[in-house]
Amino acid sequence: MEEKTKLLVQVACDLMHRKGMDTGSGPPDFELLAGDGSQREFYRLHLQGNLCLIVIAPTEDWKQGMAEALSSWSIGNHLYRKGVPVPELLAFDRKTGLIVSEDLGDMRLYEYVHGPRHDESDLFSVYQQIIRELVRMQVFGREGFDTSWCWQTGYYDRQLMLERESGYFHEALCRDFFGIEIRVDTLDSEFKDIAEQASKAPCDFFLHRDFQSRNIMLKDGKIRFLDYQGGRLGPLGYDLASLLLDPYVGLPKPVQEQLFDEYEKELKKFIPYKTGQFMQEFIYLSLQRNLQMLGAFAFLSKQRNKEFFRPFIMPALNTMQSLLAKPLLQKYSALKYLTKQCLAKAQQYDL
Repeated sequence: MEEKTKLLVQVACDLMHRKGMDTGSGPPDFELLAGDGSQREFYRLHLQGNLCLIVIAPTEDWKQGMAEALSSWSIGNHLYRKGVPVPELLAFDRKTGLIVSEDLGDMRLYEYVHGPRHDESDLFSVYQQIIRELVRMQVFGREGFDTSWCWQTGYYDRQLMLERESGYFHEALCRDFFGIEIRVDTLDSEFKDIAEQASKAPCDFFLHRDFQSRNIMLKDGKIRFLDYQGGRLGPLGYDLASLLLDPYVGLPKPVQEQLFDEYEKELKKFIPYKTGQFMQEFIYLSLQRNLQMLGAFAFLSKQRNKEFFRPFIMPALNTMQSLLAKPLLQKYSALKYLTKQCLAKAQQYDL
């Protein structure tokens, strides 16, 4: 066992001892878990009596790692107190940034969808449960939410859209991944208008910002949510777009439409919202989310050599093309042209 891992396991055991938990006489068995796009490290500790705990270690960048860990601890505890189905956080070490968490197992929504064949009604029932819990997280999660907990930005706003979504797409996918150069004046003008339109949505709900199938767990027949440390205040439609347009799953459009209707019905139990207004917000926020995803897939696959993300570039580009064909978005001719170029490159790259 490497010295670093020994230290992490020892800190985790010490934390649990302080809480009165018996972790056994010797060092527990552990396994390193995959972290997807995260730079954090995840371990499963196997304790006596078949008890397992998850240990989350921050990134090696001390300042960033501690900021992210503090956000995870603060936001996670807040959501848990509000009844949001997130894992219970058991302990936090302020010296190392280590978090000990409840273990939710290995069945993510992603594995469930791609596992043994399901009855369509069973799958739809799972998504209905997710929709119900998503609405509650957005509405109740904003109550008492402190933006000082956020390690990036406290709000989802235009600057974030331009820098970390449309700008991310342009730099990481178009330039770095595909090597496409395009005049940026018209494109920048379109990005600004898209962000302007998207920012008209009310921005005072809890926003997870990566609400997709690899961050949603199924345990004992119930839904649980992970990876909320990037949460902040933002609009309703963004997380819904993340779920419905998730390229890891590829929900058929009729199912997306059914789930959209389910979401609206559930939302109206808590707050009034005009159907036409929400649909317009949702379309713009879907475009913003898709720009972010494409930038992330390109960056992670090329810069961090995480090949898992590479095959999802083409499906996300196809979704982008479909979105830009909607009457509300047809005016963005420069982005439509750039998307067409990206699709041609993707075919050349055999993505």
